[in-house]
Amino acid sequence: MKITNITTYQVDLPLHEGNYNWSGGKSVDVFDSTVVIVETDEGYTGVGEICPLGPVYLPSFARGARAGLAELSPLLIGMDPTALEVLNRHMDINLKGHPYVKSALDVACWDILGQKAGLPVAILLGGKYGSNFKLYRAISQESPEAMVKKVEKYKNEGYTKFQLKVGGDYQTDIERIHAVAKIMEKGDTLVADANTGWLMHDAAKVVASVRELNVYIEQPCLSYEECLNIRQRTSLPFILDENIDGISQILRGYNDRAMDVVNIKISKFGGLTKARQARDLCVSIGLAMTIEDTWGGDIVTAAIAHLAHSTPTNFLFSSTDFNSYVTQSIADDAPQRQNGCLSINQRPGLGITAKMDVLGDPYFTCDSNESVNIFTS
Repeated sequence: MKITNITTYQVDLPLHEGNYNWSGGKSVDVFDSTVVIVETDEGYTGVGEICPLGPVYLPSFARGARAGLAELSPLLIGMDPTALEVLNRHMDINLKGHPYVKSALDVACWDILGQKAGLPVAILLGGKYGSNFKLYRAISQESPEAMVKKVEKYKNEGYTKFQLKVGGDYQTDIERIHAVAKIMEKGDTLVADANTGWLMHDAAKVVASVRELNVYIEQPCLSYEECLNIRQRTSLPFILDENIDGISQILRGYNDRAMDVVNIKISKFGGLTKARQARDLCVSIGLAMTIEDTWGGDIVTAAIAHLAHSTPTNFLFSSTDFNSYVTQSIADDAPQRQNGCLSINQRPGLGITAKMDVLGDPYFTCDSNESVNIFTS
């Protein structure tokens, strides 16, 4: 089988809540997502998606993704999309770094592999655990009172895991954490995610002020060394996210006892191929995980669901359903939340079909002549 055509689309994903706020006053109201469709000479078509959380969260941004895809796509024409290790090595040789650019291509090829095998991607990733898995709900940074109301709303929808966006004024953050902790019930999970927003002296005051609560502390400071410093000052369970983008960082954090849970974002690792390697390493060393991505719609949610559903239940700390945050659906048959849980369907591949009428005109195409035709700037 050979790749014959790669087409890229740009699509806006507005939020149900109007905007999404996190540390440092950062805010987004429409996510700029990129969808990739890979076609083959045997008639199989795979879909992938990459959606950075704006240009200020990680070293990634939407237009950069599309520029990188225009660079890489001609180099994949004629390759076997089911030879995923070969494909990933080829991408790494021809584009240094930029794993988020490669993620959508890798996911689309997993979709093709699943269709060719007649199996859901989750089965190819190791097999499905249970009938569904629990989700967390990210609570956009607002006043303590507003965040309590949102948690109450989502508790009524079946969620039991909540990720509070803190990382602002430390005194207000302490109030946010205490206020939400008061309404937590047995079996609920509360995470205070600073998204690198605290300096060490403020982070130290926060962990001291919430030390009696049942709360996880996530990525309090910008650097790994700063986070390790705070980790050593608290007995609260600790999560690392932004500092973890490869197996070497996971091993460093494990050896330093820097975290109890690690976040694996598919696009930050470069796609399902490398995210699966990281997942399997974590299982081997006894480290729980949140399986997610930077953001996205139906296609990203499907990829997350297949990796999460193929992760041993006791190692899956949490996962998420990004398509429930946005108003625009971009694929049919995508996983949909039910009572705070998600599951995959049993169709081969990712089990979804892109809505071509929603995607509209291509951003660019790359065909068997290895030429890129860009239709918009």
